Amino acid sequence: MFTGIIESIGTIETITPLGGANAGVRLAVQAPTLDFSDVKLGDSIAIQGACMTVVAMTNETFHVDVSQESLSKTVGLSQPGEVNLEKAMRLSDRVGGHLVSGHVDGLGSVVEFEPVGESWHLQIRSPKTLSPFFAYKGSVTVNGVSLTVNKVDDLEGGECDIHINLIPHTVQMTTLKHLKAGNAVNLEIDQIARYCERIVKTMNLNPA
Repeated sequence: MFTGIIESIGTIETITPLGGANAGVRLAVQAPTLDFSDVKLGDSIAIQGACMTVVAMTNETFHVDVSQESLSKTVGLSQPGEVNLEKAMRLSDRVGGHLVSGHVDGLGSVVEFEPVGESWHLQIRSPKTLSPFFAYKGSVTVNGVSLTVNKVDDLEGGECDIHINLIPHTVQMTTLKHLKAGNAVNLEIDQIARYCERIVKTMNLNPA
C-alpha cells in the first residue's frame, strides 16, 4: 500500500526487453534523492502510480521487471524520462494522502492544465468505466499522486471530467509539471468507492 505522497522524482534510464514479442521489459530507474537505506530486494516501489517489485539495486539505481500486461494498462513506463516514486508505506507511517494500492484502474486524458492565480487547474477526462467512482471532495490518484477532486462534470456517453486544484508545491515536487492537454495519465480510484460499488451491486443482485 501507498499514500500517494511522492517521495522522489526518478528517471528511467534504460529499458531492456526480457525476451520475445510478448515478454516484458526491465527498467533501470535512477533515483539519487530516494532513501535506499530501508529498501531491499523484493520490496515494492510505485512508479507513476504503478506498484513494481525491486529485482536489483545499486546505491542510486533500482531495477524492476514490467510485464506486457502492465505496459498495456499504464503510461510512463515504456520510455525513458522522469517518473514519480513512492516506497511502500509502513503501518507506522502517516497517511498524508489516502490509501493507494498502486494498481492502475485505467487511463484518463488531460483536457486542460493551466495556471490559475498561484495554483494550477488540472482537468482530466475519465473513461466511462471509471466515471461512477469520482465525487466532489473525493480522492483520486493521478500518476501516483494523491489529489482531491474539486468538481465532477458528467458527460454524454458516460464519461466525466474531473477538476483538480494543484498547489505550487505539488507541481514542483512531481512529474505533473510536465502535463499537457492530450496527455494520458494513470488513474486509480479511491478504495472506499471501489468497495461501495461492489456492495451496492451485490445488494441489487441479491435483494433481501
